[in-house]
Amino acid sequence: MIIYVTDRDGTEHELEAVEGWRVMEIIREHGLPVKAECGGCCLCATCHVYVDPAWVDRLPPMRDEENVQLDEAVGLEDNSRLSCQLIMSEELDGLRVTLAPGTEV
Repeated sequence: MIIYVTDRDGTEHELEAVEGWRVMEIIREHGLPVKAECGGCCLCATCHVYVDPAWVDRLPPMRDEENVQLDEAVGLEDNSRLSCQLIMSEELDGLRVTLAPGTEV
């Protein structure tokens, strides 16, 4: 499985993804700069990503906890999600996201 991540400089990275891992973990494992201060507990918004519009409706619905944390995110957009709340699966193979402001290490 693969995900595509565009970094803050606009460079797209093709990352090998492991089923069951959080998208945030995949991004960090490949060395891209994502702060992810809470380690995936949905207690901050420092793993905020913009989801490619073609993928927004294909993601699982946002839980209340994620929605609350996104209210604190820098640069909130309609396609904003927390990458710690996106669990890699076959259905997400090819997912495209962009690191949002405020996620820098």
